[in-house]
Amino acid sequence: MKIILVVSSIIVPLIMVYIRNKISKSAILFNILAVILVIIFGSIASTSIYQIIIDNAVFMTKIHGLFLNKLFLISGAYIGIFVIYRLMVLTMKER
Repeated sequence: MKIILVVSSIIVPLIMVYIRNKISKSAILFNILAVILVIIFGSIASTSIYQIIIDNAVFMTKIHGLFLNKLFLISGAYIGIFVIYRLMVLTMKER
């Protein structure tokens, strides 16, 4: 499973770069999706942390429950892939 995660974090951004080069409007779609998912990711993280502070459970492992939220994990995964994709695009432009 770990190897699939590593390989997909290389292949998926390469596919995104390929799609971006073939369909120019896809870059806008990738950016809009990233903005939406960053907002979702940040909102989930901040509300979870706020609730832990309110509950005065700062030193508990309650924060790890955040990783059970599928939307948090999906948005975080896309953000990670998107950052790699943008770095690939930036590298190609600086060549």
